[in-house]
Amino acid sequence: MRGIRLSFATARVVLGSAAAHAQQPIAPPPPPHIESIALPPELDRVLRDYEHAWKAGDENALAALFTEDGFVPRGQGWVRGRAAIRATYQNSDGALLLRALAFAVQDTVGYIVGAYGYGEGASVPDRGKFVLALRRAPGGPWLIAADLDQSVRPQQD
Repeated sequence: MRGIRLSFATARVVLGSAAAHAQQPIAPPPPPHIESIALPPELDRVLRDYEHAWKAGDENALAALFTEDGFVPRGQGWVRGRAAIRATYQNSDGALLLRALAFAVQDTVGYIVGAYGYGEGASVPDRGKFVLALRRAPGGPWLIAADLDQSVRPQQD
């Protein structure tokens, strides 16, 4: 009987220690890198014009890329319309690089999913992700109806 008690006691210690170890949070693996894709020229123009205007610190050119009633995030909410977008982007500049990961268009609506970083060259790490909702008048240029972006949170060790 004594041998059985010892075995139960040993099992409790081993299982208790394994349970305590299992409760330690495990950091998730880094997100997989998704390769960039080439966009059709009329969609690529939206990204390159956005980069160019951002680098130049030209809030008027940035606002012109949006529909009259376009949306951009600010703080905990949104701003709407070109005047509000212009004011939001008033002090924005830097070496912004946008890369496309996916897109779709149909008739007068579409979207681009992508990632962004800051710097020069092809090896710039992603610092955030975005979705651009696009709209156009029939036969007209693509404009941004909404720009939703989020910076990438660093991995916790």
